[in-house]
Amino acid sequence: MFLLVGCLFGFLSVALGAFGAHGLKNTFDEYSMGVYQTAVEYQFWHSLALLAVGILSRTTNPPLLKYSGCAFSTGIVIFSGSLYLLAFTKIKWLGAITPIGGMSFMVGWVLLGVVSYQMR
Repeated sequence: MFLLVGCLFGFLSVALGAFGAHGLKNTFDEYSMGVYQTAVEYQFWHSLALLAVGILSRTTNPPLLKYSGCAFSTGIVIFSGSLYLLAFTKIKWLGAITPIGGMSFMVGWVLLGVVSYQMR
């Protein structure tokens, strides 16, 4: 499942990145464009992390690996999602939600690291 989710988020990050570069460059100010680009970048990198989780889950399937994939997915939705909304709406309190997604990313990396350590 994480392979599929990683592919979906990866596709969306490329599509949203292209939309931002071509469709929003004359609409967004510099701040909003920076926020939007950060959302795309983090979504892309963590889509690749989900692919790694999906590939690893084909050979091993400890519970922590599943939690890692869930944490990466949650991070994409909360971190990148709140930044996309912030860029479009300029509602500043959305920035207060973003660190929750960042923590989800960090949890995902720690869990993936623990699984990798256990596999050695």
